[in-house]
Amino acid sequence: MPLAVAVTAEERRAMARRVKPLACTRRAGLATGLVLAAAACGGVGQPAGAGTPPPASPAAVLHHGQVPAPEGDAFYAPPLPLPHGQPGDILWSRKIASTGQLPGLGVEVVQMLYLSTDALGRPDAVSGTVILPSAAARSTAPVVGFATGTEGLGDTCAPSRTIAAGTFDWTDHLVAAARHGWAVAVTDYEGLGTPGDHTYSVGRSEGHAVLDAVRAAQRLRGAGLRADTKVAFWGYSQGGGAATWAGQLAPAYAPELRSVAVAAGGVPADLTKVSEAVDGRPWAGAELMSAIGFAAAYPELRFDDAVQPAFRPAVQRLRTECIKQALPPFAGKHVRDILTADLLHAPPWQARLTQNSLGATPPTVPILLYHGTADTVVAFDQAEALARRYCAEGVDVTWRPYAGEVHGDAWNHIDTVTSYLTDRFAGTPATPSCLREVPTEKP
Repeated sequence: MPLAVAVTAEERRAMARRVKPLACTRRAGLATGLVLAAAACGGVGQPAGAGTPPPASPAAVLHHGQVPAPEGDAFYAPPLPLPHGQPGDILWSRKIASTGQLPGLGVEVVQMLYLSTDALGRPDAVSGTVILPSAAARSTAPVVGFATGTEGLGDTCAPSRTIAAGTFDWTDHLVAAARHGWAVAVTDYEGLGTPGDHTYSVGRSEGHAVLDAVRAAQRLRGAGLRADTKVAFWGYSQGGGAATWAGQLAPAYAPELRSVAVAAGGVPADLTKVSEAVDGRPWAGAELMSAIGFAAAYPELRFDDAVQPAFRPAVQRLRTECIKQALPPFAGKHVRDILTADLLHAPPWQARLTQNSLGATPPTVPILLYHGTADTVVAFDQAEALARRYCAEGVDVTWRPYAGEVHGDAWNHIDTVTSYLTDRFAGTPATPSCLREVPTEKP
């Protein structure tokens, strides 16, 4: 019997979903936004980078301070029906204690539930976290929309939960941003924490969630951030794809944001090639996670029907697990061993896959792309092809290929990214690598 794909998005929101029991561990979230998927049906005719216009609504949701945040896990359950408002409007928020490496940095940490837009252009609610610098710095602080790398599909994997617990895999990135005096808006993405399956690797959903997290941070009552402050997007792996999607979607979807840069590493740009390269390897489970994500985003896709009976319990567990638990049962397996049909190459899935692959609509701001040449999780060649495509279309690209580095190495070029973003926030022109061949950099 179909599980997630048998219900509509509205029905999924109405289903009471309990928090899953497994927790994430540091450095587990270095997986990619891999994909089995993408399918034709409403909206396939749109260009791959076109933004979905914000839903028209004469009413605004109540903002921070006007609606008390529910206690405990009820925080993640949006009201039904979903209030009318604009993407980035905050339903409720709550201040939490700084944990892990954040104490002593003078930051304030706020969780929020905000309005966004799903892959089909419909309103949804997404959870996230804002890391605010000292009060004195906020009036001039730029905002970084930080997109998290793969954590898993289980609700306990949501960044807002692991930030609160002090176990967030990407805390080093938050610390680096805080030390530069930047505000950081970290999205949980659609369905990670909130009801419904996480729309893992669905670029349109993820890009909207990143952009609306930035909008929400700017609208957070009492935060003191300027609406016209400079904005950049940063992420690695799944987050690299999401940050790049935010850059592509921003001109049409969030034109009011003063976007100045994108920094994206380990980017899964061509989703077919990424999926084919990981099949039968240690990260093969991420293909199935991606199929679950696409079926959640596009209800016409029937993933669960194609799972062989012997694998249905293990596939169902993927919905509750973080990446460290999710990958081992499927390591080395081929999708053909698990499914009854080749969904990856089926026309309806291919259409959605293409729609959520990067490159059709280039970003209008400078972009830093970085990748390890020995990456076996997110194929290097397809990332290099994205850089070349953007260059051919006139994008200000800084391309950094790191010789011999694997996926778990190249995420750590934090200083390179913060230096790049510091210059963009200062208005210093980038030095693109499109006009000449740049030798592969060594660690």
